[in-house]
Amino acid sequence: MKINYNNVSLRISAGLPNQFPKDPIPQIAFSGRSNVGKSSLVNCLLNRKSLARVSGQPGKTITVNFYDIDKKLFFVDLPGYGFAKRSAEDQKRWSGLVETYLTKSEELRLVIQLIDMRHGPTEDDNLMLSFLNEMEIPYIVVATKADKLNKTEFNAMAGALGTHPLIAEDTPIIPFSAIKPTAAEDIRKAILSAIESQ
Repeated sequence: MKINYNNVSLRISAGLPNQFPKDPIPQIAFSGRSNVGKSSLVNCLLNRKSLARVSGQPGKTITVNFYDIDKKLFFVDLPGYGFAKRSAEDQKRWSGLVETYLTKSEELRLVIQLIDMRHGPTEDDNLMLSFLNEMEIPYIVVATKADKLNKTEFNAMAGALGTHPLIAEDTPIIPFSAIKPTAAEDIRKAILSAIESQ
C-alpha cells in the first residue's frame, strides 16, 4: 500500500465516543503522557509543522483527534495522560474516552506508545503498557526526546527499555527526536507492516 502522508486533514476532534469515525480504514493510535511529544511526532510523520497542535498547557484538551491520511488511514491522537493538575472528573472522562476507543475500535491496527527517553516509563506509562498487553493490542514503543541524552545515557536507557518487564518481547523500540527526525521512516515502516499484516 502506498500512502501519501502529505494528503492529510483533521477529520474530527472527538470528545464523545459516538463521534468516532466509522470509516472502514485502518487506524494507528498515538498514546503517551502529556508533554511526551505526541504532537511533534505526528507532525513529523505527516511532514507538517503545526497540523497537530502542541499544547501550551499539557493535559488540558480531552479529545481524540482523527487525522485522515490519503483516505486510506487514520492517525488517532489520544489525549495525554498523567497530568497532575487534572481534576478527578477530567481524569474519569479521559479514562472513559480512551478505554472506549482502545477496546471498541474495530479498525485499530497499532498503538504507538511514546515514552520520554530521558526518564523512562512512568507509573502511568506502566499502567498503559499493562493495559495494552492485557487487551492484546499490538504496539511499538517510540522513545522520544532522544537528542536530550548523551551517548552513555542513551545506551543505558536503550538497554533498560529493551529489558523492561512490561514491554513485550520483540516489541520494536524506536528512539526519536523531533529535532533530528531520522527515525520517522522506521516508524512509517512499522505502521505499514501493521496495516499489511492484518
